[in-house]
Amino acid sequence: MSEARTRLLDTASGLFYAEGLHAVGVERILAAAQVTRATLYRHFPGKDDLVVAYLVQADEAIRAQVDTARSGSAAAVDVVRAVGRAIADSIRGPGFRGCAFLNAAAEYPDPDHPVHRTVLAHRQWFLATITEILADVDDIDPGPAARHFVMLRDGAMAAGCLTDPAPICETFLLGIEGLLDSRNR
Repeated sequence: MSEARTRLLDTASGLFYAEGLHAVGVERILAAAQVTRATLYRHFPGKDDLVVAYLVQADEAIRAQVDTARSGSAAAVDVVRAVGRAIADSIRGPGFRGCAFLNAAAEYPDPDHPVHRTVLAHRQWFLATITEILADVDDIDPGPAARHFVMLRDGAMAAGCLTDPAPICETFLLGIEGLLDSRNR
């Protein structure tokens, strides 16, 4: 990846996440990244392509977090907890503005739009991955449990940017424990 492309994507990603996808125009990105319009269009045919690249980069970061949680020989319940802690840590992070994918879906509701399709692909991967992890947890039905986990995550991500994230994260992590404890009933 060229230095100019990296600078464009990093600049756009920061602006998109902080201010919103539609709120940030191409001129603002060009000025902040200190590149020309020709440079932008050499790397990204249009703004929507830049938005998709931003979401792909966010997807890759989340996949890396999940891979880190899965690495080693941890029991499946510990992997579930590690994924939950990574999510809670992101909610507690500086500048947290909610889930990049939920935010993008709100701004691009057309299911045929490339941005919306990128959001759905990420969410399908995340649900499938959590289902796969939970399939290794004894005495739990992984499908409903994974959907429950994703709903807990979505709620925590939405609420975490609206108010003090500490009780949100505590509630989210307690919800995961409740989900895991349900297997003993």
